Amino acid sequence: MDDPAEYDDTRALRDLAADLRQRVAELEKAGKKSAREIARLKRAVEHERTVNIAKANQEAARSLAQRERERYMRLVLENSTDIILLLDKHLMLVHCTKVFLKKTGARNAADFAGRTFQEVFEPLAGREITAGLFAILCAAVNTNNPAEQTVEIAGSPTRHKYTVVFTPMSGTGGANEGAMIHLHDVTAIEEAREMAERASTAKSDFLSNMSHEIRTPLNAIIGMTAIAKLSPSAERKEYCLDRIEDASKHLLGVINDILDMSKIEANKFVLSPEEFNFENMLRKATDVINFKVAEKQQNLFVNIDRNIPRTLIGDDQRIAQVITNLLSNAVKFTPESGTIRVDALLEKEEETCCIVQVRVTDTGIGLGEEQKSRIFRPFEQAESGTSRKFGGTGLGLTISRSIVEMMEGTLWVESEAGRGATFAFTVRVAKGNKEQRGLLEGVNWNTLRVLAVDDDPVILEYFGRMAGQLGFACDTAASGDEALRMIGQNGSYDLNFVDWKMPGMDGMELSRRIKARGEDKSVVIMISATEWSLIEEEAKKAGVGKFLPKPLFPSDLADCINWCLGRGSLKAELTEAVSDSFQGFRLLLVEDVEINREIVISLLEPTGLEIDCAENGLQAVRLYSENPERVDIIFMDVQMPTMDGYEATRRIRAMDHPLAAKVPIVAMTANVFKEDIARCLQAGMNDHVGKPINLDDVLHALRLYLPPAKAS
Repeated sequence: MDDPAEYDDTRALRDLAADLRQRVAELEKAGKKSAREIARLKRAVEHERTVNIAKANQEAARSLAQRERERYMRLVLENSTDIILLLDKHLMLVHCTKVFLKKTGARNAADFAGRTFQEVFEPLAGREITAGLFAILCAAVNTNNPAEQTVEIAGSPTRHKYTVVFTPMSGTGGANEGAMIHLHDVTAIEEAREMAERASTAKSDFLSNMSHEIRTPLNAIIGMTAIAKLSPSAERKEYCLDRIEDASKHLLGVINDILDMSKIEANKFVLSPEEFNFENMLRKATDVINFKVAEKQQNLFVNIDRNIPRTLIGDDQRIAQVITNLLSNAVKFTPESGTIRVDALLEKEEETCCIVQVRVTDTGIGLGEEQKSRIFRPFEQAESGTSRKFGGTGLGLTISRSIVEMMEGTLWVESEAGRGATFAFTVRVAKGNKEQRGLLEGVNWNTLRVLAVDDDPVILEYFGRMAGQLGFACDTAASGDEALRMIGQNGSYDLNFVDWKMPGMDGMELSRRIKARGEDKSVVIMISATEWSLIEEEAKKAGVGKFLPKPLFPSDLADCINWCLGRGSLKAELTEAVSDSFQGFRLLLVEDVEINREIVISLLEPTGLEIDCAENGLQAVRLYSENPERVDIIFMDVQMPTMDGYEATRRIRAMDHPLAAKVPIVAMTANVFKEDIARCLQAGMNDHVGKPINLDDVLHALRLYLPPAKAS
């Protein structure tokens, strides 16, 4: 048996080893736990570091965005076209836009540092306006409610109108931090609004005037038609028909003005230049208003500069339209027995062109300065009541100015209220190809004696000036008695130009006394604005040999003298001498409206022209195809049912017959715009006659396209 002491030591060692192993195991376990805790702590530290880095990056990014936003805000304030003022809570200026600096003449915002709103704003708006705005600003800040005000501030060279908005700026908890003042310039907007309101008012007045202008002649047409139907008297019916004709022409003029204005506004108003005789154009313009001049017993004179070329190249119809409009206004606004004068002057001559000035002067009511500033505006007249009192659309002068400006000219007015008016315009036109020559070449004035008799010294002066223009001299007498004394002293005159109406001895009695002297070779030429047919019978009995209408034109006077001397008339060079008898010709009238067919047939009945009718294009094509030799000319309406005039024309032109390509086809339509006429020509038509139908236009087309050799 072993030693017990040794046994106890061994046991103790084993227990110690076991205890050590247990402690080692516990330490290992604790180490592992510590390692895990250390790893967790490392992860926590790393996470915290990552979070902090992210927060730092985010904060840095936020600061950059904030700085960028602030930069853009500064750019907005610096570049704003409006005035913006930023004030602190003491209403001291903090910042302002550059436009405010420019308005006040300051170099930069630092010039306003520490200064109040009143101090910085008074130089711009003045003390009174600034005080009013400051009161509104204080109220807005105290109530924390925005406010708005419109003010006018003096500027250079004109005043400016601003809309001013006051916006309080509140901080945390609603505490006042200052205010923003925003001034927006609304001057242009206000002017545009006022202009639009004026235009709207003008158009409303225009529509009212148009209603009056259209309804008045319509009322006359309807009323006079009813009276004519009920009246058994032929004389009364004729009177009614005359009034209906006048009203119809007036209504047509109104419609033409509206159409012309529409074309101008749509930029479709074009010119059609061609060679024309200037004096003939002026004569046509005066012929239009001669009956009105006679009605009001006014005096009308026409003076043409002898240096104006005989023929010019331009749109003579439009020039005549301008002159007619100015003459119509002059007649309208000039009282009875007043004077109207037309002067045509050569303002400037160039190699191939010239500038002609036409002046229409009257002794009428005249215009004040404010009226002169308005009359050329569309839809406006000198006064709102003008249309009611005198009539008119208020478009004539606007249309005339557009026409003149298209001809590189200007239209203006010279007038004073109560002292008459002169409307003048210039146009640039090309010179014509026909040579200028004397109107009375070859006359021996040493053996020919002329006397002019008129009680009006202005007319005698005018006659003398025109005689000088033609190259001859004449004696003048202011009355019939004076004329007889001159004849008794000087012997008889070859040509006696005698006014019809004179106080004491009138032209009829003077003519009888001249003829009673046995002077058979002495010719009496009566001068009057009265229609010749009204006095012709009495004048011929009194011994009058020739009639000369007023106003006098140089070529009319020359023609009269040439006639008296047995020479030819100059008008023969300018006017086709064609008979209005068309017997032996046949017209195909294509018109779907029965009353229009009736009008054409009735108007052409005296000419002897035979007329066949078709009610639409298809029927016209059929009638023509059956017998092309039967038709000499076609008047073709455009807008018709079944087949229109364009298609009918194309089908006729496409027929396999030699006459189909040559037969004259004239459009007879209410489509009168230039593009409408062009479309007619493109379809194969030869010419165009507008509706309402004008007999002179119809006869002109017949003369142009029907060969005289065929007429019987």
